[in-house]
Amino acid sequence: MKKRKRLYTDEPIGKLTVIEDFLPRPEDLVLRKEETAKITLSLPKNSLDFFKELAIEHHTQYQKMIRNLLVLYVAHERKYRTSKKRKQA
Repeated sequence: MKKRKRLYTDEPIGKLTVIEDFLPRPEDLVLRKEETAKITLSLPKNSLDFFKELAIEHHTQYQKMIRNLLVLYVAHERKYRTSKKRKQA
């Protein structure tokens, strides 16, 4: 496959909103146990390689790290949506 060349410009990209950095550190993605459901997920290779490298560094499985990232994201998003609904009421 031929690599696509990315073009970057100095043009404005529109209205931006700065959000709080809520994502966990890679070390925080290691130890969590919950009931799971199996899915098939396609990820960009560079993203998968990133998690595989971190998993090796932290002596764990990359699948667990990805799972925990999603769990933490969902928890944050639920909290955000709940507070947003309260403000609207």
